Amino acid sequence: MRFKMMLIVFAFLMLAAMPVFAQGTSSGVGAGELKFVGAAVGMAIASGLCGLAQGKAVASAAEAVARNPAAGASIQTLLVLGLAFIESLALFTLVIIFAK
Repeated sequence: MRFKMMLIVFAFLMLAAMPVFAQGTSSGVGAGELKFVGAAVGMAIASGLCGLAQGKAVASAAEAVARNPAAGASIQTLLVLGLAFIESLALFTLVIIFAK
């Protein structure tokens, strides 16, 4: 039931956005101005998701160390490696924004 509802909402949003994609380039707002807005939104989404992922990773690592203190060193190593991969998402997004 939930999947069907999400599918209906997704279809509605795509149909509602269709006129926006059909707009010509003769609108009052220049493409250069919208480029910066898109870059800011993209960076905000990437940074927000990085923060959520890092919080979840640290919470899971703390719980794992609390359950098995003897494995603390290996858990810490994997945690730092995972945090580096998560942080690379925001850095790659920043590089892509500056490349464009």
